[in-house]
Amino acid sequence: MAKRSTSTTKIISIVLIVTGIGLAYWGYQQSGSYTSQLTQAFTGAYTDKVMTLYIAGAASFFVGLYLFFRK
Repeated sequence: MAKRSTSTTKIISIVLIVTGIGLAYWGYQQSGSYTSQLTQAFTGAYTDKVMTLYIAGAASFFVGLYLFFRK
């Protein structure tokens, strides 16, 4: 398997970091929606869509950080 160049890995890591922040922000915006607030009022938990966005955002962000600072 061929090794990726450092610049390609850095670009991919930056894209993952930005995507992670974007997904987390989108989840935050979705958590303020009427449907999400209504669900949260009755169940006490976020909707599945909001949780999926938060988890995907965090995973993307941390994988991006790992790739960015890897030697």
